[in-house]
Amino acid sequence: MTRSIIAGTGAYLPEKILHNNDLAQMVATSDKWIRQRTGIEMRHIADDGQTTSDLAYIAAKRALADAAISADAIDLIIVATSTPENIFPATATRLQAKLGITKGFAYDIQAVCSGFIFAMAQADNAIRLGQAKCVLITGAEIFSRLLDWQDRSTCVLFGDGAGAVILQAQNVEDDANGLPKKGILSTHLFADGRHYDQLYVETDAIGPSKSGFIRMNGREVFRFAINMMVQSIEAGLDASGLEAKAIDWLVPHQANLRIINAVGEKLGLSEDKVVITVQEHANTSAATIPIALARAAEQGKFKHGQLLALTAMGAGFTWGSAFLRW
Repeated sequence: MTRSIIAGTGAYLPEKILHNNDLAQMVATSDKWIRQRTGIEMRHIADDGQTTSDLAYIAAKRALADAAISADAIDLIIVATSTPENIFPATATRLQAKLGITKGFAYDIQAVCSGFIFAMAQADNAIRLGQAKCVLITGAEIFSRLLDWQDRSTCVLFGDGAGAVILQAQNVEDDANGLPKKGILSTHLFADGRHYDQLYVETDAIGPSKSGFIRMNGREVFRFAINMMVQSIEAGLDASGLEAKAIDWLVPHQANLRIINAVGEKLGLSEDKVVITVQEHANTSAATIPIALARAAEQGKFKHGQLLALTAMGAGFTWGSAFLRW
């Protein structure tokens, strides 16, 4: 059967770094306080002149190089972002132009921190339906421009960055259980709008002159994130007839180390099966999972045929998972 396989990954973090001690000079906090509650050590901040597509472009070029393909092989681009350059057109079309691609189609998707999982589901569907053969997915965010730097409940949590993944169509054999030996097994998406006001940006319009600040009910977000990320993983396991012990690597949304650890514990996974990168870039929203994938792939953690479980939860609330064999 035709499956979507990961052919390449790439990531980019802006050069400017804001350490916890730097934040302690701006707001009532400390390195110890931030580390104990979040596991975050630093975050990267985009330069004033950098745009979301600039970050996405560098991550995309690195993913293309990793896949050893040229940009003209791409026939679909999906950019997962909550910080687009304009209300419209889609940032994906600007990225398409920067890459010199003139065929196929491109669009943005906005599901906040769950955006990359939602994008992966749509890319997989496009490949299965024959609408695309080679898809570039990027999660790219500049959340630093949405932060109230006097609100320590939010400003310590977020950073800027981009990650990219190349998905390619490939004919893949199934194993004895009817599951593909490589590529995406399944994706699972959820939303519950009753929690809309628990995490939001306080504005009714997007733009340089109208952007508001992120506001969050941290306790409610923390509780919901753990439960729903676990639920989404269980949905994937049920769909494949697998048990949690079959997971070789859990790649969760990198928002908070305590959330990551709690999800792993609830699933009965040891720490050495969980990819953790939050300490080096904080919460980059839709970019965290592709950044984590790129980092782990660079380090040679993933082996052929291993089962990866990806999960995220974001504002809305939205949440979901994706299961794939490397």
